[in-house]
Amino acid sequence: MKYKRVLLKLSGESLMGGQSYGIDPKMLEQYATDIRQAVEHGVEVAIVIGGGNIFRGLSGAAGGMDRVQGDYMGMLATMINSLALQAELERQGLRTELLGGLTIEPICKGMSRRRAQEALAEGRVVIIGGGTGNPYFTTDTASTLRAIEIQADAILKGTRVDGVYTADPEKNPTATKYQTLSYSEALEKKLKIMDLTAFALAEDNNLPIYVFDMNRAGNLLRVVEGEPVGTIVSR
Repeated sequence: MKYKRVLLKLSGESLMGGQSYGIDPKMLEQYATDIRQAVEHGVEVAIVIGGGNIFRGLSGAAGGMDRVQGDYMGMLATMINSLALQAELERQGLRTELLGGLTIEPICKGMSRRRAQEALAEGRVVIIGGGTGNPYFTTDTASTLRAIEIQADAILKGTRVDGVYTADPEKNPTATKYQTLSYSEALEKKLKIMDLTAFALAEDNNLPIYVFDMNRAGNLLRVVEGEPVGTIVSR
């Protein structure tokens, strides 16, 4: 097994499936199944999921809403997605622990490194909602921060594309895929893998970022087993 403990970063938009808003139950089930397979193979999994399928703070701010209020609304959207994922994981027989950058009783306890690490060591899937608990920070930054806190071997960024390309492969059919990248190469080429704050945190802490297609069933297990199904960004 290539990775023993991982932080899986999922986008909220990915939960929409073929819908234009909200959560597609089939997509939720597929993601939970893939996570269950990884756990059954002995991998410790923590998850951070965005809230863009429900609300984006930046979009609210662009429409004239106060940025701080909008960001807190976005954090609450991540909690809704986290609760949905928790429910599906438990339906499939996994034990979970939901922690939050925002403490919302009775839904979850506040995120702490000790709580998260103890839950992972007990075989629980740890879902961390509520971002960092602060406005002006994205879930990219939250996922990097949480990965460092729990001493994850890597951030696994699940997207709908099978890695990092020279250009957007959905718009440019001639784009070619990178198998590996250094942090400096990614910055020089202006490849939008994560926001700059998240990227700087990962580089400073020598935390690899593995970008892969989460929408293809079974890919998560392939990644943790070391199969080259995506792009690895590291030193």
